[in-house]
This record gives sequence, structure tokens and C-alpha cells, in this order.
Amino acid sequence: MNTAAKIPLALLFLAGAAQAQSAFPLVPPHIDAASWVLMDAQTGQILAQGNPDARRNPASLTKLMTNYVVERALDQGRIGLNDPVPIGNDAWATRNPSFKGSSLMFLKPGDKATVSDLIRGIIIDSGNDACVALADYVSGDQAGFVRLMNGYVQQLHLQNTHFETVHGLDAPGQYSSARDLAQLARAIILHEQPYYHFYAQKSLSWNGVTQNNRNGLLWDQDLHVDGMKTGHTASAGFNLVASSIDPHGQRLIAVVMGADSSRGREVQAKKLLQWGERNFETVQLVARDRAITSQQVWYGQQKTVALGNPQNIYYTLPKGELRDVKVDYTLNHDYLEAPLARGQVVGRVNYLYDGKSIGSYDLRTLAPVAEAGWFSRLEDYIAIKIG
Repeated sequence: MNTAAKIPLALLFLAGAAQAQSAFPLVPPHIDAASWVLMDAQTGQILAQGNPDARRNPASLTKLMTNYVVERALDQGRIGLNDPVPIGNDAWATRNPSFKGSSLMFLKPGDKATVSDLIRGIIIDSGNDACVALADYVSGDQAGFVRLMNGYVQQLHLQNTHFETVHGLDAPGQYSSARDLAQLARAIILHEQPYYHFYAQKSLSWNGVTQNNRNGLLWDQDLHVDGMKTGHTASAGFNLVASSIDPHGQRLIAVVMGADSSRGREVQAKKLLQWGERNFETVQLVARDRAITSQQVWYGQQKTVALGNPQNIYYTLPKGELRDVKVDYTLNHDYLEAPLARGQVVGRVNYLYDGKSIGSYDLRTLAPVAEAGWFSRLEDYIAIKIG
């Protein structure tokens, strides 16, 4: 039963993440890269894309998952940021020929490195040696750590990703996609906030060597980029995941894979982030526990009940288009009957933009309604029958 006509959303209120991947009639800039994605971090919506699901060599973007696994271990209390980490021979470039010519933190056996130091070594220096040291510490060996990485691939529903190494050096069977890497970056941003500040740090000194973060957008004056990670091998090209936040608090994630140079990946990511900031805004469709409507209740101690949703729900729209969002709702039954529990699902609320659904959510009671006494119930029964 449709119980309400479509109503302009702005007349109700503004507010969880919407999962729609709808394309808006805005033309993104030309992006010179093999695959790319622009995502809103709060809603997870893809705002622009090019070959987003192509399986490509992630190179050091692999280290986003390496750090995610470490951060999950921190969350679980299995390790601590200040734990001293033994540096084994497999994390020492001198004893590891595969590290020749690759990015390093320049660890050596006997170093007094903590988990925090090594996280910074992974993010700032893109240190392959730091990846190995943390993998050994968390899982005992690299193979066990890679199993954890691929376990989180499944948990995060990354459809086009598989890891073979802890650091991202070329390996057969290792791949990811721009969409998957955006989803991984979003998981880090939303769920690993205590550690996100590491991604904004611009330099690190270790064993007499000072290195700058390879993410050049951290120095860009036109954007507020505060993370995330670069990657490059000959077969991968130049990769970059960058996240920016605008003065209104909207956070975007740009993923560029297979650009032609270090500078090129930054130029392409900057184009995406600036285009997104200029053209989109994230609005609140639903405010937690705020009434969307109220409905009559039969056989209850109260005669009406407020209906809404217990979550904040957001959506990303072209700027200025909120006025064109409509809302309608449907009840599961012709009328509501007590007793009703708080949070009980009684229908669905649907939000429409440009004639298409952009989100459908449970319509729930915002307060309990106890059953009335027998005489009041009798009165309601008669009223229903007569009506």
C-alpha cells in the first residue's frame, strides 16, 4: 500500500552508506591512465570511472592491504604500536636479492624499530623491507601474512583482487582493480581512523637516510590531500590512490592505475579530485531517529507512532540537485496494529532522483506502542469494521 505521494526531500529534512552506483549526467575530465575511479568516501558511490574492474598489477598499492592487515591486528589487540619488531635477514636488503633497486626503509638486523616506525616506513618510504618485517611479526612468515591479506579481500568483497606478496613486487597471479583499491582505501579511511594520520606524513629518517613521501599531492596547494599511496613497476606503470577532503568535509578517493609517469599519475588524480569537489556534494537523506512520517496505530495505548530509520543515511548528488530528490513510502499492511516494538520494520521508504531510485530503506517505528486495554481495543475494532 503506497501511503504517501512523492514529496520534495528538502521539505522533510537532510542524512549509513548508499550503495547505488548510478551515473550522473556530468562529463568527467579526460584521464590519461589505463584504469581509474573517483569515489565518495562516505557513501562509497562511484562518481566517475574508466575500466574500473580491469585486473592490473597494483605494484606498491599492495601495501594498502599490508597496512590494513596490520591495523586490524592492532584493533584486535594482537600487537601494539610501540611493540619492538625484530628485523630478520629476510627484511635486510643485503640478504634479499629481490629487493635490489626497489624502494626500502633501509632496515638492518639489530634495528630497534617499532610497529609504528614500520607502518611509517611502508607508507612514506614504500619500504619493501618494512613490509617483510611486519609480516613476519604479525604472522610468523610472509606466506601466512599473504593468506591474511587474501582473507580480507574476501571480507571486503573485492571481486578483482588477489595478492601473492606482502610488498607488491611483480609476481604472477597478483592483481587488483581501481574499484577494489578504492573500496580498500575507503575501508581504511572509515574503519582505521586511529592510523590514518600516518598517510599524511611527508618524510621519514631512518639509519641516516631521509626520504620524502612519494605522494606528491601532499604538497599541492590547490587541494587538501592527506593520503594515501603510490605504486610503480615497469609492468604496472605509475599508480596512485589519493584522498582529499574539502572545506565542507566531503572526502573523495581517486585511484589512477597505469599512468605514464610519476608526475602524470598526480596530474590525473588531481583532475579527478578537483572535478569531484566542484560538481558533487554529499547530503543527508535520513537523520537517525528523526520522523519521516507518523501513522495511526490501532489497538494501542498511543494513537500514532513516528516512523523513520535508526541510521544516518547519506547520498552523493550533483551540487544543487537536492531539491529534485523525492521520497515516498510504503507500509507492509493496510494499518498498524499494537503492540509495536521500537525499531520494528513496518514498511519501506524510497528516494528518487531523476525518476530513478537512489536508495530504498526500512521504515521502522521510532518508539514502542503497548497494547491498549480491552475496552479501547473494542472501540478500535468497531471503528475499523464500520470504517
